[in-house]
Amino acid sequence: MQRSHIVRPAAMFWGLTVFMPVGVTYVAALLLMIAFAAAGGWRERAVRLRRNPMWWPVMAYVIWTLVILAIEPHYPETPANLMHGLRIAATVLMALALTRDEAIWAVRGFWLMGLANIVMIGLYYTVGFPMWHPWRGVLTLVGNKSISNALLFTIMAGSAVVYGLKSLVEHRPWRAVAAFALVPAVIAIITFTLPSRTSLLALLLVIPAACVHQWRRQLKVLALVLMVGGAIAIGGLWNSPVVQQKFAVGIQEIEAAQAGEISEASWVVRYYMYRDTARMIIDRPLTGWGIGGWTEQWHLRGPKLLDYKNMPHNDFLWMGSQAGVPGLLSLLVIALVAVWVAWRRDDLAGRLAFVATLVMLIATSVNSALRDAQIGLALLWVAMVYLRLAQEPGDSWRGLVPPRRHGAAPPLRAADRAQN
Repeated sequence: MQRSHIVRPAAMFWGLTVFMPVGVTYVAALLLMIAFAAAGGWRERAVRLRRNPMWWPVMAYVIWTLVILAIEPHYPETPANLMHGLRIAATVLMALALTRDEAIWAVRGFWLMGLANIVMIGLYYTVGFPMWHPWRGVLTLVGNKSISNALLFTIMAGSAVVYGLKSLVEHRPWRAVAAFALVPAVIAIITFTLPSRTSLLALLLVIPAACVHQWRRQLKVLALVLMVGGAIAIGGLWNSPVVQQKFAVGIQEIEAAQAGEISEASWVVRYYMYRDTARMIIDRPLTGWGIGGWTEQWHLRGPKLLDYKNMPHNDFLWMGSQAGVPGLLSLLVIALVAVWVAWRRDDLAGRLAFVATLVMLIATSVNSALRDAQIGLALLWVAMVYLRLAQEPGDSWRGLVPPRRHGAAPPLRAADRAQN
């Protein structure tokens, strides 16, 4: 194997580990760094990154983080928060530094493990499947790792819808049926197995968004698709008693928090976190309280029952409280530029990236989807790999499923040789 080829399996390994415990995903990230160093070709990767629309948003975020680190106070939580903040930037840059071929291998790993997990979940709740520790967060609800997995399944469902719609337009009904069959399986998972309001909300938003992306220049077709899709969604998903109950409970929790109730209910916690973190930003809008300062301020401002929390379940507020409005905007711009880059590409690759980055944006707005490595090392990686493929010309997803080879392998095209 040539040295340059060692990045492919390393990228695929990260894709394979996104559903596993966060320690395994950290190992995958470290292995990819080592593979980059051993493979060489840093000049080409550096040029690719410098030309990327994401480069300057990421650099602004890193530079402002380091400025705040230098001029503001330090806290016991400063090292951990700094590490997680820089890890966000490193994840984005590593994904965008991949060649097209390497990104395809990463996506293969993600989809192979995702489909295998769906099969395992089906076996576990029917004929039985052993509760192996690496799959505990897939088979049962165990904190933020299960929330991460639910969001990854949501990206898979959104991708399936995108591919199914494309297949219908191309008059390939059997491919469309196979793609659409994945969606109810994911809905069942994020409703019953790994119940997540964030994932349900994201799925309800990204499917019509994908339709808008596909038919934005054909308004009559778009209106018809949204009407039919809306009827299916309302009749098949929103009218589900389980789904209605989840959102009704959320509304009740917000109303209870507004009335002064303090509990560990999901949206009661978020109400107080969002309120008090917004007040932190208002009190120090330019520089915030320093990297790691959110926890100390939360101890002073938040309800004592919730004193143990270490992040506000909204990464933009987290960054704003520690680095002021400029810090908040620097992280928000990273997310918005990713969505914009995907939006402006009007084909399958752009639509897939639009779905993935939109799921990331929604999750980041209502959870610590970047700050918490249990979510961020997986969700951000997958979204950025999708975005990387959206930045390649032509049919950049071609070759996701390797073709059957009969006899000798055909020679590489010049474009493929240049990327390897």
